Amino acid sequence: MSFDISQWIVKIPVLLFAITIHEYAHGRVAFQLGDPTAKQMGRLSFNPLIHIDPLGAICLFLFNFGWAKPVPVDVRYFRNTRKDVILMALAGPAANILVALVAGILIRFFLLPAEVYLQALLWLILMNLGLGLFNLLPLPPLDGSHVLENILPREAAIKFRQWGRYGPMVLIGIIMLDNFAHTGIVSRILVGPMFSLAHLFAGDNLFALLPLLRQ
Repeated sequence: MSFDISQWIVKIPVLLFAITIHEYAHGRVAFQLGDPTAKQMGRLSFNPLIHIDPLGAICLFLFNFGWAKPVPVDVRYFRNTRKDVILMALAGPAANILVALVAGILIRFFLLPAEVYLQALLWLILMNLGLGLFNLLPLPPLDGSHVLENILPREAAIKFRQWGRYGPMVLIGIIMLDNFAHTGIVSRILVGPMFSLAHLFAGDNLFALLPLLRQ
């Protein structure tokens, strides 16, 4: 991994933006569905510092896969609990994928000969896709686990919720194995779809920017 200071100067704001838009989307959709909890607790905000989960940010920063601090939700406000939880959970990844789409369009049609601009676009598309797709995995505490829990039959959902207390440890273990023991678990699941979507959004211009990752 490169520690070129110019890359880190670009990556930090991109990381903060990806986390912020992800959590804001959760809070905004929850609010639209009748839950004021996030707004009352100051989480319906574009201030990135209140959304950062330190470990999730480090993982996203180093490995391009990570998570933010979960937005507070009180499902008692929802009219249709199971459906509304799914909508709220999908809002964060959807926001990141939408940002990646915008970055991809800029890469495809509006490349400018400025390295900082090109690095920003590259990290915008990769970090947002990484954050969005990673959070769709059905592993607690990721967003995909809330989707799966509310799709499962009631009894299975209860058992899944009970098992979910071990989810963060399993998640960290998988990330560590993937990056230090080179098991490739996360890579096999996510890297292919991430770069396929990046190419779909950005076109062949994406390949012209990938060497910036090795600088």
